[in-house]
Amino acid sequence: MSTEFHGSCLCGAVSYEITGTAFDFFHCHCRRCRKANGTGHASNILLKPDSVTWLSGEENMSSFKVPDAARFRTVFCKTCGSPMPRFAPDLRFGVIPAGSLDSEPPLQPTARIFWNSRTDWSCEAGSVPSWPEYPPKP
Repeated sequence: MSTEFHGSCLCGAVSYEITGTAFDFFHCHCRRCRKANGTGHASNILLKPDSVTWLSGEENMSSFKVPDAARFRTVFCKTCGSPMPRFAPDLRFGVIPAGSLDSEPPLQPTARIFWNSRTDWSCEAGSVPSWPEYPPKP
């Protein structure tokens, strides 16, 4: 089912609307996600985007591609540094930082990934399934 997502950055310079089918909501505990977010894990919704509309501030975004990583890249507001959605160059999938949403997401977390990279001070798994790296493909 296609869902519409609305979000923005902390300072309000960037806002977006994305329509697409969400297929996963991961809490990622890998080192790169921890460094990029300054927290114990990143909370990201993965989706197949049908439509991406930057409502304001697209020119105010910047990105950083980790040189030695095949896929890892961050996109953020140049003013406040808030993580913003990022998309594969071919738009096959997008990643929405859940904290950038302006309302509750339409789905709950589906897994904690890279659990073996978790720091001792990070939160517990609770009822969310945990995987050492990525979950197995269905």
